Amino acid sequence: MKILILPGDGIGPEITAATLTVLDRANGLFKLGLEWQREEVGLVALKKEGTTLPARIVDAARSAAGVILGPLSTYEYPARDKGGINASAELRTKLDLYANIRPARSRLGVGLTGKPVDLVIYRENTEGFYADRNMHSGGGEFMPTEDMALALRRVTAKCCERIARRAFEAAIGRRRKVTAVHKANVFRMSDGLFLREVRKVAANFPQVQLEEVIVDAMAALLLRDPMRFDVIVTENMYGDILSEEASELSGGLGLGGSINAGDELCVAQAPEKSDGRAQGQRAAHVRRPVPARGAQGGEGLPRRGTRRENRGRDGRIAGARPVALRLHRHRQHVRRHTLG
Repeated sequence: MKILILPGDGIGPEITAATLTVLDRANGLFKLGLEWQREEVGLVALKKEGTTLPARIVDAARSAAGVILGPLSTYEYPARDKGGINASAELRTKLDLYANIRPARSRLGVGLTGKPVDLVIYRENTEGFYADRNMHSGGGEFMPTEDMALALRRVTAKCCERIARRAFEAAIGRRRKVTAVHKANVFRMSDGLFLREVRKVAANFPQVQLEEVIVDAMAALLLRDPMRFDVIVTENMYGDILSEEASELSGGLGLGGSINAGDELCVAQAPEKSDGRAQGQRAAHVRRPVPARGAQGGEGLPRRGTRRENRGRDGRIAGARPVALRLHRHRQHVRRHTLG
């Protein structure tokens, strides 16, 4: 089984190497038959080939059994016509990886507040507010005058329906609750369309509870009571922001799993930033431990080995990366770096 390895920029090669250390061990123990195909994207590829994403990479991703993609320094890339292509966005759109799946679960000794967390976010990945993937030709962001900038948002019934269906299917194997996050009080047509499709899907899953929460309220509720939430489904930008918040609550981006999945293909992508400040520091976005409330953590994080700690296909999707990064965290006992 061939896995395409794209280390990326900044700290990407280091965390990718840590991931492969774990996968090599698992491959040997369980006879998985994994083979690595390494290719360069990002700034290294730009220097060598004049583009951050050589055309052969997309073809290689289509033919691989899976892809591991490290962080990308997209803010440092030149304009697209000068070779600066966002590999993450390109793979998502070209391969129709419409579901960004981001589990967040508590781990002993790390986290922002000490409150238990066990949720998974299903983020629509191919449209929404992201202007670089909203048009068949050209970009969705433009300037009619030097003092005015406009950006287009795209929301389609098809994309809303399929991300909602994936979320409800996941909820069946969890605590059977889906929270749809929106801003339909302002975006009455676009977020209204999203809610319409979510409600249609919900009608086919009567055993799953549906609640609807406005995005700004959601940002507060996630901090106040994270265990209120099980599966969260939302559009692209809301999901991007909320998944980062959830990761911080459960220990930091360096401990978070993330996949971009379609119906056939999947890319496991590091959610943390590519910031070069952490290069060579043997640490990647792990929050300092916080004391759990109660004598033995009675109101704090769940004990390792509990049902919630080990349950669920979504928690296993990118499990190798958190293991590798936990090893790095233990070697950096005195100081940890956060990259965001």
